[in-house]
Amino acid sequence: MASGDTQPAAHAATSGNTIREDVVAKQKEQFGGMRFGTAFFGWLTATGAAVLLTALVAGAGAAVGLGTQADPEQTTAAATENAATVGLIGAIALGVVVFVAYFCGGYVAGRMARFSGAKQGIAVWLWALIVAVVLAIVGAIAGSQFNVLANLNSFPRIPINEGDLALGSIITAIAIAIVSLGGAILGGLAGMRYHRKVDKAGLGR
Repeated sequence: MASGDTQPAAHAATSGNTIREDVVAKQKEQFGGMRFGTAFFGWLTATGAAVLLTALVAGAGAAVGLGTQADPEQTTAAATENAATVGLIGAIALGVVVFVAYFCGGYVAGRMARFSGAKQGIAVWLWALIVAVVLAIVGAIAGSQFNVLANLNSFPRIPINEGDLALGSIITAIAIAIVSLGGAILGGLAGMRYHRKVDKAGLGR
């Protein structure tokens, strides 16, 4: 048998990997890692998805006082009458919106980057954190009119006196950070998984 015919088999036996695994490993070595460029588009996707999902939640939750500032007097009255229900429904709705939105963002980043899906999800989350911090600083220096995220009014809020929810707000913020990070990482892994299916179809198992 010619030496050219035995070389692939010898390589596979030596490395213990299939040809596909070796090809993917080499590609990942060169193109893997956190890609902030693709993660930026993932963050844009997450933001857009959050706005759309929040609009749906606000419309569906108007009856229990969960929504935007369209009718603050009525929502405040509804919240006062049944604050516990509003708080529970609001927390669940917010968690679902954030998770789905960042899952979508992580998926886009992972699909674009092809490798290191979890890292792409983390990068999407970092973009959200960076943008929020920058806008908060700009808003503190230049005035609240430059607080873009607040002016968008894109997230559902529980219409209860903020002074009574200082501790609750901190806990909610931490929970949102964890949920969004988890959603982004899972989305990134899902986006990367698509390319592994393509590799299997093209290079075999």
